[in-house]
Amino acid sequence: MTITEASPVEVDERLAEIVRAGSIKELRTKPTDKVHTWPHLLVVEFAASLIVFLFIVIFSIFVNAPLQGLADPNKTINPAKAPWYFLGLQELLTMVNPQIAGVMGPTIIIVGLITIPYLDKNPSAHPEDRKFAVMFFTVFLMFWAVLSIIGIAFRGPGFQFTLPWHDGLFFDL
Repeated sequence: MTITEASPVEVDERLAEIVRAGSIKELRTKPTDKVHTWPHLLVVEFAASLIVFLFIVIFSIFVNAPLQGLADPNKTINPAKAPWYFLGLQELLTMVNPQIAGVMGPTIIIVGLITIPYLDKNPSAHPEDRKFAVMFFTVFLMFWAVLSIIGIAFRGPGFQFTLPWHDGLFFDL
């Protein structure tokens, strides 16, 4: 007997066997009438940008910009601090052989970042399932953050190592 020849009650019984009672789930969250689009999202973003703007204005009142005189190509500050995004590399150059820190280090970092997807083949998108990738990125980020903090806070005039709680903080970026 085919399904077309079966009575409607038999078809319902067969479908009930296929669809188990446990596979149907109840809706646990109640739908809300709030939609995060125009104008709701815009109000939240405007408030966030206003808070950031006020923080920058208040911060700029209390901390002066580290501006110097006009640049003179015949006289360069020695040693000059690198921009904040290169301070970690400059700090590494003061501690390690320049060939290793300036050429091999960035090459190893770039090759390591390229090979992460091949070493960690976990298809999950959840961070708790990607322990290797999260650990690798955290170690890299903390290493670079520590070197940048040392370059910002612990380097004084002439790029000499100083203690900020003893000699003061030198914002000479």
